[in-house]
Amino acid sequence: MPGNVLFVTTDQWRGDSLSALGHPLVETPHLDALAAAGVLFANHWAVTAPCGPSRASLYTGTYLHHHRSVLNGTPLDASLTNVALEARRAGYDPVLFGYTDASVDPRTVPDGDPALFTYEGVLPGFRPVVNDPFDAGSLEWGKWLASRGCDVPSNPHLLYEPDLSYPGATDHPFTWAPGLFGAEETETAFMTDQVVSYLERAGDQPFFVHLSYLRPHPPYRNPPGYHDLYDLDDVPPFDAHRTRAEEQAVHPLLEELAGMPGVGAAGDERERRQLRATYHGMQAEVDAQLGRLLGWLETSGLAGDTLVVVTSDHGELGGDHWCIGKGGWFDASFRVPLVVRDPRRGSDPGRGGVVRVPTEAVDVMPTILEWIGADVPLQVDGWSLRWALEGRGVPDHWREAAHMEWDFRNPARRLAERRWGLPSAHCVLTVVRSDDVKYVQFAADAEILPPLLFDLREDPGELHDVAKDPTRGDAIYRAARELLQWRMREDDRELANSILTSDRGLLRVRDTWR
Repeated sequence: MPGNVLFVTTDQWRGDSLSALGHPLVETPHLDALAAAGVLFANHWAVTAPCGPSRASLYTGTYLHHHRSVLNGTPLDASLTNVALEARRAGYDPVLFGYTDASVDPRTVPDGDPALFTYEGVLPGFRPVVNDPFDAGSLEWGKWLASRGCDVPSNPHLLYEPDLSYPGATDHPFTWAPGLFGAEETETAFMTDQVVSYLERAGDQPFFVHLSYLRPHPPYRNPPGYHDLYDLDDVPPFDAHRTRAEEQAVHPLLEELAGMPGVGAAGDERERRQLRATYHGMQAEVDAQLGRLLGWLETSGLAGDTLVVVTSDHGELGGDHWCIGKGGWFDASFRVPLVVRDPRRGSDPGRGGVVRVPTEAVDVMPTILEWIGADVPLQVDGWSLRWALEGRGVPDHWREAAHMEWDFRNPARRLAERRWGLPSAHCVLTVVRSDDVKYVQFAADAEILPPLLFDLREDPGELHDVAKDPTRGDAIYRAARELLQWRMREDDRELANSILTSDRGLLRVRDTWR
């Protein structure tokens, strides 16, 4: 085995929120330093949302239309391999700190199995050291707090409640108030401590650690010192129309999203701005804790043998387009950070590099597998980024556009299905996004959910749909053709690229480009 792997995911981190990329407010000195010692992928995209589907793509290297785990709670096909299983086959013991939001394939467990009652299962292949899913109440964090003498709420779901007794808490918008615990006692600090403690005991065997930080996922709450780190008056303008009604007029789906409780942003301008300021404070806290972990790797002497990969499952609208959370077709939902530091001398020419061509979440699994010397499975839709780590030029035939899919069906609630009288299979959109244009195609008929086209050169905030502009017909044709070709080329190749021969038996071929 060539060395150690530290694979870190944050949850809901916008791709623009790095000071290394010139963000006007948030400061991320530790991620910036990691990028300076490695490679920063400045045009990196999650291929779907929310958490479960996006992580399925990240861990299996496959697009949403391939793995079909389309929603939190949609089972993940057990026939698909993943980065943990492949690393285990390569001799590692992949361990988990946090969560993977993997929903069990019901064909692999008996009726009534407890795994059928949660979407927060552990991805096969990972050995959980600390499995602490948020919706279950962050129970492990709560136990740790109690062991430190903290006053822990009896209901673990109240761990992120605000401290309304804090001076000034009632004089500011709601998300300004700090949480109940200090910066040394947050869930992020707890998870960092657990990883360090594990590595201190791990011995000389190469490790494969997946650290899955919850933050900056909601609840929008910070410990004291981070709660007022950024002032709401300094928050950059939102990418949004002046009023919610103007935003909703852009498209029928956006009309629903921007008005939906829990998805539509607050009507009060100061509340929206404070939420974004609080969100950036959450990012700063994660950056500090990540810096603590990376610093420990340096002082322990392990950094020189450890591949470090830091990314996120998806982004955060944070008030853009009068929405919060993730979803739709927006850059803020899908653009995420990716920073990779390869310790090998052969990667010295790539250090400090910034990659501007589109890269996607499906590229992370093959990058890790190639680094540890494992074969990349035929199922994988992405491509290794080793060329970037080693400072080589962009490969021939590299993608020129990013692709995203968002499935908004829900077999339990059926909100979209009832709203538009649609079958579930019609409740999905697919996006192709180049530097110039973004095209959004819906499975539903255009009379119900019409396609969208944004000219990103003139309208980087995605405010004005120009699909109905008669002069844009060529742009729509080119984008729709590219989208169709992408889908055709990314059909499942597990068996299609295999053949049984009379003289050599089974032959399997993985293409070098598609």
